[in-house]
Amino acid sequence: MAMGSIRSTGGDDEDGLDTTPMSEINVTPMVDVMLVLLIIFMVAAPLMTTGVPVQLPKTSAAKVAQAKKPLEISIDKDGNPFLAKEALSPETIMARLRALAAEDPSQVMLVRGDRDVPYGKIMEVMGIVGQAGFTKVSLIAQSPGGPAPAAGATR
Repeated sequence: MAMGSIRSTGGDDEDGLDTTPMSEINVTPMVDVMLVLLIIFMVAAPLMTTGVPVQLPKTSAAKVAQAKKPLEISIDKDGNPFLAKEALSPETIMARLRALAAEDPSQVMLVRGDRDVPYGKIMEVMGIVGQAGFTKVSLIAQSPGGPAPAAGATR
């Protein structure tokens, strides 16, 4: 921190010195120190995340299965439900969903409804999905400002 320096200006003072403090701060040493610290942290950061090197043991256990792709039931603008691209009639929807739920009760079911479909119709289909045995049911919506999801894509 530069306090004040005395400048010689040859002014009207008897010694020829101007005793007003200098108001500029020399920031060059501070910038140099900051750049050195930045370089040190850039070099040291990857070393802090690696941890302790260990030799992992080998195993003959099967690999952990990846999470299954969720099933999707879509409701078109006319209120007709579809499982993937398979049209479901009111008579067959419950039997088809129960068969899928029996295969894997922890399977996730995503419900996609057209924006013109009444809320009651979407809730009716969600109720059927729940009665069929699916415990993980979610709605899919388009995010604001985002593009419309492609067929098979989830948001």
